Amino acid sequence: MTQDSRKTRIETTLTAALAPMHLEVEDESHRHSVPPGAESHFKVIVVSEGFDGAGLISRHRRVNSLLREELQAGLHALSIHAWTPQEWYAKGGQAPASPPCLGGSKVSEADDRQPVS
Repeated sequence: MTQDSRKTRIETTLTAALAPMHLEVEDESHRHSVPPGAESHFKVIVVSEGFDGAGLISRHRRVNSLLREELQAGLHALSIHAWTPQEWYAKGGQAPASPPCLGGSKVSEADDRQPVS
């Protein structure tokens, strides 16, 4: 495994395998009770023609399979939004917001983007 950030490795792996028309990889670790820099919780939005004809479970299995090394090396949680371009457009080019952490979040419920002091 290289010294690149986990986010960079995820982006590189998914881009090479899926040729996405849209890819977002967000490190959401700061929203959870993990040490700073943990790189343990990620949200992936991947839009690819490669998902055409595949069901939701099949798409998730494919992404999980592609990221197997990361999952074995400390990636604890992976939120996957895997869509075809047509589905992405039908959703207005937006993914749902991540729910608050239920296991000791460092984020307030009032504003899930601001750490609680």
